[in-house]
Amino acid sequence: EVQLQASGGGLVQTGGSLRLSCVASEISLKTYYVTWFRQVPGKEREAVICIESVGSRTYSADSVNGRFTASRDDARNTVYLQMNDLRPEDTAMYYCAVDYDYSTWERYSSRWYRTIEYDHWGQGTLVTVSS
Repeated sequence: EVQLQASGGGLVQTGGSLRLSCVASEISLKTYYVTWFRQVPGKEREAVICIESVGSRTYSADSVNGRFTASRDDARNTVYLQMNDLRPEDTAMYYCAVDYDYSTWERYSSRWYRTIEYDHWGQGTLVTVSS
């Protein structure tokens, strides 16, 4: 059974940083696009950043450009979300999700932000940014 374990959330002050981790079991993340989503109660799940299966190219939401980055450690089968300059509006439950890389990275530019694309989801880790 495929499992994604997201961790690293917590309480941080405005301007602070956190690094989230997404560890996969039963699959190799080297063949999946990995995306971080976030959701606050009453709102739709929002795509934050997607990293390609092999390499380090990313797609990201305008709201996090220049503040959030994604990276991968293939030896640990882990993808990270580094969040800097955090703001209260970043407060949310953060989820990682994976989609098998059938599509080319360039074509994925019009799909990465759609929740329907993803085969497996982690359980979420809560990030709270205090003002």
